[in-house]
Amino acid sequence: MAQATVVGRVTRWGRGALLDLLRPQGLVILGVVLAIAYLALVPLGYLFWGTFFDAEGFTLRFFREAYARVGLGEMVANSLAFAAGSTVLSVTVGTALAYLQVRTDVPFKRLVFAASLVPLIIPGILHTVAWILLLSPEIGVLNAWLEPFFGPAAFDIYSLQGMILIEGLHLSPLVFLLMAAAFRSMDPALEESALMSGARMGTVIRRITLPLVRPALAAAVLVMVVRVLEAFEVAAIVGIRAGVWVFTSRIWRALQTFPPRYGYAGAYAMSLLVLTSLGVFLQSRLSRRGKAFQTVTGKGFRPRPLPLGRWRWPAAALVLGYFLVAVVLPVLILVYSSVLPFYSLPSAESLSRMSFQNYLDTLTRPYFLTAFRNSLVLGVGSASAVMFFMAIASWLVVRTRIPGRWMVDNLAFLPLVVPGLVMGVSLLFVYLRFPAPIYGTLWILFIAYCTRYMPYGMRYASTSMYQISGELEESAHTSGASWWQTFRRVNLPLLVPGLVAGWIYIVMVSFRELSSSILLYSPGNEVLSILIWERWENGQFTELAALGMVMVFALVVLVVTASRLGARIGVKEH
Repeated sequence: MAQATVVGRVTRWGRGALLDLLRPQGLVILGVVLAIAYLALVPLGYLFWGTFFDAEGFTLRFFREAYARVGLGEMVANSLAFAAGSTVLSVTVGTALAYLQVRTDVPFKRLVFAASLVPLIIPGILHTVAWILLLSPEIGVLNAWLEPFFGPAAFDIYSLQGMILIEGLHLSPLVFLLMAAAFRSMDPALEESALMSGARMGTVIRRITLPLVRPALAAAVLVMVVRVLEAFEVAAIVGIRAGVWVFTSRIWRALQTFPPRYGYAGAYAMSLLVLTSLGVFLQSRLSRRGKAFQTVTGKGFRPRPLPLGRWRWPAAALVLGYFLVAVVLPVLILVYSSVLPFYSLPSAESLSRMSFQNYLDTLTRPYFLTAFRNSLVLGVGSASAVMFFMAIASWLVVRTRIPGRWMVDNLAFLPLVVPGLVMGVSLLFVYLRFPAPIYGTLWILFIAYCTRYMPYGMRYASTSMYQISGELEESAHTSGASWWQTFRRVNLPLLVPGLVAGWIYIVMVSFRELSSSILLYSPGNEVLSILIWERWENGQFTELAALGMVMVFALVVLVVTASRLGARIGVKEH
């Protein structure tokens, strides 16, 4: 009887939602759905058209000409080698740190957490430049210090191994966050039973811990593969000089010729899109099979740290070593470079020339103020628009029973398979032919950011929406509230924690974004990441470092401020 009542209530709620869509408020929801469909489908449609069609109709000419020059096998081999190496490094380091931080009594746990957050704030181009300044054969500080022991250029950063090192270290914090959640949700009873039965720690990890987190581990592997395949900074800055060409660097080079070879770029982009789509498809299939590995049930448990015994201090040394390599060295070399009039290896003479002139020049020059304003407007604007639109879209998907609502969720997820550089190429295909004057303005960057970060906004919003009971909205409707009043005064305050978290993440990645921006910006519409790229191309390492540190500081202030404001709004307890 109770089940029939619930079903009847849900059915009436679905009909009520459908009636709401037929009222004026429904125009808002319909507009959101159309905007999502436009952002997700139109760029890809133009990319397909521009790649497979020319003035004479359907053609494969661009594929034949593009791969006749470089060879598809070479491109795939280099891209997969880069992806495999970086994934192994990032997953190994990130998983080990997550296990030590969550499941053991290793010292310096706060240091592990800090080491996982700092690299997420540093833009990829800054992280890449920092490692070039550390391990370049000509100007690398570490190579200069190691030269008496191993000879000149002990490690050449301009190589496939160097690319793997930079990208692997930059992505390991993301693996840490993914795996820490999995370890935190795992029932420790099985590990404790094995240890009490006399099993060694290594045996417990190999035969119990890793099998239990296999879905999360496999998902982390697939996510890292997709992220590396679409990586642009390392491929362009390190890979081109090393002669290691991957899809992203070939796309970039095809668009830097005169005239730009849009057909070649489209052919490379389509091949890369196939690889990333395959990775995302495998990840989604794997997520559906995760129930076979569930260990969190209705029985309560409290995770307790496992004693490492004699391995406690070696593990602490591993944590300190990672913090030194992944955080301290890159940040120190950037700070050191930012206070020099021109870059040189550390010495008594170079230390005597240190000043804050680069910071003063950066903060007082008009191009910095313009770029900072553009980055702030694009970051805050795109994050606000995405989270508001996705809040409405998540209500449509989660709360209603309208047929076809699942398509909204899938459309919002679709840009996740599109690498940033491919998205830039797609938008070039669209707005070079679009009648409205969007190309060459900030609007095209705004559209690119909103499109790229829709999937993240939808995940944050829908996760929060699932946690809110529909009874609250039913009560508001029963009291005579309209759909908009209910959404504004009931849903939005309850959604604030998730929306603020998504907003902060999108602002952070928008400030760091380079791959789409570098194809779509125009003079006068630069963002901070473009200024850093231009300083790198001009060899202005010290100005680049000062600009990067100002950018990181501004981003930290913005994120901290948003976090504190988010904690004060929404639903308040009296």
